[in-house]
Amino acid sequence: MASIRRTLSPYHDRPYQNGGNPFSVESASHKVLYNGKASSTLPSFGLGILKFFAGGLFPKNSRKSVNSWKKWIYRCSMFFSLGFLLGMAPFGGVEDVRSRDFSFDESFVAKPVEIVKEENVKNLRFDFVPRKQLIVVTPTYNRALQAYYLNRLGQLLRLVPPPLLWIVVEMNAASLETADIVRKTGVMYRHLVTKKNLTDIKDRGVHQRNTALEHIERHKLDGIVYFADDDNIYSLELFESLRAISRFGTWPVAMLAQSKNKAIMEGPVCNGSRVIGWHTNEKSKRLRRFHVDMSGFAFNSAILWDPKRWKRPTSDPIRQLDTVKEGFQETTFIEQVVEDESQMEGIPPGCSRIMNWHLHLEARGVSYPRGWLLQKNLDVVISNSS
Repeated sequence: MASIRRTLSPYHDRPYQNGGNPFSVESASHKVLYNGKASSTLPSFGLGILKFFAGGLFPKNSRKSVNSWKKWIYRCSMFFSLGFLLGMAPFGGVEDVRSRDFSFDESFVAKPVEIVKEENVKNLRFDFVPRKQLIVVTPTYNRALQAYYLNRLGQLLRLVPPPLLWIVVEMNAASLETADIVRKTGVMYRHLVTKKNLTDIKDRGVHQRNTALEHIERHKLDGIVYFADDDNIYSLELFESLRAISRFGTWPVAMLAQSKNKAIMEGPVCNGSRVIGWHTNEKSKRLRRFHVDMSGFAFNSAILWDPKRWKRPTSDPIRQLDTVKEGFQETTFIEQVVEDESQMEGIPPGCSRIMNWHLHLEARGVSYPRGWLLQKNLDVVISNSS
C-alpha cells in the first residue's frame, strides 16, 4: 500500500538573523489571526477586515510601532493645546471691543419708496397735452363718383394724427360698398343711416348731418366737429389746425361760382385770430348773418350736450334747418352755436391761407353706369353696351 510522507523543510530548524523564526507567531495579533479556533469561527470577509486593520495598527516590529504611537499622540496633544490657548487668549481689551462701530453704512441701506397719495396726484403737473379728437361728419349718397370721393377723403384722413373719428351717414340703408370702402381706409369710423322719406326731403345733406349731431349728443362724444362733404378738396394743414379751436373756429374757403367761370372766396376777415368781417360776392346772400360755407367752420362738440358749460341761453337741441332757403343752412346753424363774432376764432392767424376748396364739380344727371371706360384724361365715359 502506497504511503505519502511529508518532507520536512530544510529551513525549519534554521535560525533567523534576529533570532526569530519566520514561521513562528510572536505577537498577540498574529496569535488571534492565525489561531485555529478564530479562523474556523470567523467568516472569510471578517478575517480580511481584521487582517487589514491589524497590519496597519500592529506592524510586525512591535517596538517601532509603540514609538510611532507615542510620537503621534504627543504631536496631537501639543497642537490641540496650542489651538486651545490661542482661541482663549484675547487680542484686545473689552473697551476696544465696545469702542468699535459695527453699524452698517447708510449708503448701503435701501431707502423706502415714497408713495404718492391719491389727493396729491391732482396737484401734479404733466407736460404731456393730449390731442383733441376730431369728429369728421361726411354725408354721402349713391352716384357715379361716390367711390372716388370717399377713397380720396379717406386716404387724406388716414394721414391725420389720431384721435380721429369719421362719421359716414347714408340715406335709408347702409350699403355694403360704402362700408367696404370706409373700412379699408383704416380710419376709425361709425356708419350711420338716416331714416327719412326722400319725397318729403328738400336737402338730404341737412338730415344726414342732423343724424350725426344726434349721435354725438346722445353718446356725448368729446372733440371738434367738422362737416366734410365727400366731394370737397381739403389740405392736411386744415385738420392739423382744427385742434387749436376752443369753441368755434372759422376760415375762408375758395369756391367756384355756380356759373363755373370764376373763383370766389367766402369766409371771415381776421385781425390775428379775431373775426372782424366777411368775404362775400353774391348779392342774394348778403342778407345772411354769417357768410360761411358749410366746410368753412368747426366747433366744440360739448356745445351740443353741455349747454351750461358754454352758457347757452337755451338747452334746445342744435340742428340744421330744412325749412330755410338754400344757402341759409350755414348761418341759421351757426346762430345756434355762437351769439356773435366775439365767440369765434379765425384760423390760421389772420385767415391768410386757403385750406380747402368747394369746386361744385359734381356731374348732375349722370346715372351710375353698369360699365364704364377711362380715357387718357381720366373722364368717365359710359360705354354704348350699357
